[in-house]
Amino acid sequence: MNIFEIKEMTFGYRKDLILKKLTFDISEGEFLSVTGPNGTGKSTLLRLMSGFLKPSEGSVKFMGQKLDSVNQSELARKLAFVLQDSFINFPYTVREIVSMGRFPFLGTFQNESKDDKNIINIAMEKTGVFNLAERPVTELSGGERQRVMIARALAQTPSVLILDEPTSSLDINYQIDILDTIKLLNRDEHITIIMVAHDLNLACQYSDRLLLLSKGSVYASGTPCDVITEENIYNVFSLHVNIDKEPSRGFPRISLLSKII
Repeated sequence: MNIFEIKEMTFGYRKDLILKKLTFDISEGEFLSVTGPNGTGKSTLLRLMSGFLKPSEGSVKFMGQKLDSVNQSELARKLAFVLQDSFINFPYTVREIVSMGRFPFLGTFQNESKDDKNIINIAMEKTGVFNLAERPVTELSGGERQRVMIARALAQTPSVLILDEPTSSLDINYQIDILDTIKLLNRDEHITIIMVAHDLNLACQYSDRLLLLSKGSVYASGTPCDVITEENIYNVFSLHVNIDKEPSRGFPRISLLSKII
């Protein structure tokens, strides 16, 4: 089953086109990473797929329905979106933040049920923030805050989790921690993952498929081995690299080469 069907989708502001005639599908349970140079429309694509923006031309179907015909409350029960950096300057506790993920399921002035509270606790446990439940989110590290945002998304009990650069600006240990958490949700909970990624080595390690964008169009789509080639990297990023295979698991491994040495 296709979770998303994108056909001839174009988006821009006035005469400035950001995305041009994109056509691709995303299968249920897939882990897809969207990558490409800065300014090529990756974050815009996620916002179109989340319903925050509407295409200028073409169509976006979600679970067989045109996305713009899906009720927003219904969409929020099936799809969760984690921003690149969710800045919160009010000292909500971790539990309060994660509880916000249940809002699509609650009526006006309706309190959380026992089942809601159980879902919130499970979301915190899966993301490793249960022990932080009563801590103000303003006191947490960047990696901890990002796990809290993922826990809030999980509290929506979504079928699809969309993430815009979830490891941006994090130390390497937090990057692996976050991506391991996301991969386990994909593997064990069968949640479809759609993620913007700049680090191609990490994208290759965790993804089933890559979507490589260039100048607002799909340049290549396929397995990491199909997409990450020296020729493709040079054509899209204007950069010479060496690519070999990681010996234990076989995903492409990129070595960057200085332009001056």
